[in-house]
Amino acid sequence: MYNSNEIADRIKARAKEQGHTLREMLTACGLGINTVSKISGGTDILTLNFAKIADYLDCSVDYLLGRTDDPELKR
Repeated sequence: MYNSNEIADRIKARAKEQGHTLREMLTACGLGINTVSKISGGTDILTLNFAKIADYLDCSVDYLLGRTDDPELKR
C-alpha cells in the first residue's frame, strides 16, 4: 500500500526544496540521524515522529505518505 522508498524520497526532496539537510531536520525534530534510512528500509516509526517531520517540513503527513501530490497544508 505505502512505498517506504517513496516516503523517504519525499522527505529528502521536501527538505532539500526548503534548504535543509536531513541531519538538521532530524536533529530539530529530536530524531536519530538514521531515521530516514530506517523508513526507506521499511521500518515503521511512531506516528508522533512522522508528524514532527511533516510539521518541520511544513507539509501534510498525507503528502509524505504519497496520498496526495499537494504538499500544502489545508488549514
